[in-house]
Amino acid sequence: MADIRVERLRKTFGTLNAVDDIDFSFPQSSVTCLLGPSGCGKTTLMRIIAGLEEPTSGDVYFGDRRVTDLPPSKREIGMVFQYPVVYKGISVRQNIELPLKSEKIPPAERARRVDEVIDLLGLRDLADKDVSRLDNGSRQKVAVAREVARQPRIILFDEPITNVDATAKLQLKRAFKELTRRLSQTIVYVTHDQTEAMTLADQIALMRDGRIVQCDAPRTLYNHPADVFGGWFLGNPGMAFFAAELVGEGDFLTLLSPLLPAPVAASGSGSGNVTLGIRPEQILVSARREPGSIPAMLLRKSIQIGGQHLLSLDLADATIEPFKAKVSNEAGAALPESGEVWISLPLDRVTLFGPDGARLPVSFPFTELVAV
Repeated sequence: MADIRVERLRKTFGTLNAVDDIDFSFPQSSVTCLLGPSGCGKTTLMRIIAGLEEPTSGDVYFGDRRVTDLPPSKREIGMVFQYPVVYKGISVRQNIELPLKSEKIPPAERARRVDEVIDLLGLRDLADKDVSRLDNGSRQKVAVAREVARQPRIILFDEPITNVDATAKLQLKRAFKELTRRLSQTIVYVTHDQTEAMTLADQIALMRDGRIVQCDAPRTLYNHPADVFGGWFLGNPGMAFFAAELVGEGDFLTLLSPLLPAPVAASGSGSGNVTLGIRPEQILVSARREPGSIPAMLLRKSIQIGGQHLLSLDLADATIEPFKAKVSNEAGAALPESGEVWISLPLDRVTLFGPDGARLPVSFPFTELVAV
């Protein structure tokens, strides 16, 4: 297997920097998801790795081998696209086996590989059917199986489940999860769907405007975004953001916010106007007053997939815009349909961002609200 390394990689289209001076490594035998909104550069970066796009500048390495100038056929990669690429008029088994024949793999080894991926991707009942008779989701499984059976060092997935129906999406996610758990290949998986990335990735490289703005394990990326963009983009809905103020110097700071019943002692660096961020599901909401809580107005609540309640809340403070919170089914059922409730922000869940949007190195020495 091989790691993938890109150095000072840049791709411009006219005045657009689609890939903007990226230095990054994709560890061998791991799954890295390139995640970001449409137009952020993730597909362009993957196409450069595949050799389908020539970089404006910079280099691509597979292990110690520089592959920048090599065509795709010389890079020993597999690739699965948005739309399933299959050979119509032949069976699923023949589709998977065909590239192995061209690579002159011995018959016994071909059969072993084909049977292995058929079982791995749940294609046993379809193995002898004409691929033309399959639905789109099953065809995409065949396309994946064919690339896996070739056993390339690197497999690239370009939004492989974007164009299948909801049922097929769920089946393919499960199949990919099992696939990535069992394979030792280096996998790069491009998606704009954060659920896919959170489910499948060993690490997520979050992209924006041609740059990788943060790369971490899925939970780390979610719980500790490096900037406001990461807090906003991840989550459904994303982080709730509020204006706040840090006063003091050095390690002796005080956080002021209308969402806190009293000033809070903080330590770290930063001062002045800041942004307070917290995940909607981390906001505590109760029908009764609790220690450290403040009153809020529940505007409406609705039940989401999984039984959680999504709440729309507002404060009497005119500086605070209406915001969202998420609570469990049990907690939501105990709340009124609308009217006064009480909210509190656990300090260990709060993230502060500076004027430039970057996370500030600020922590709270107390787990409960303490007046300063």
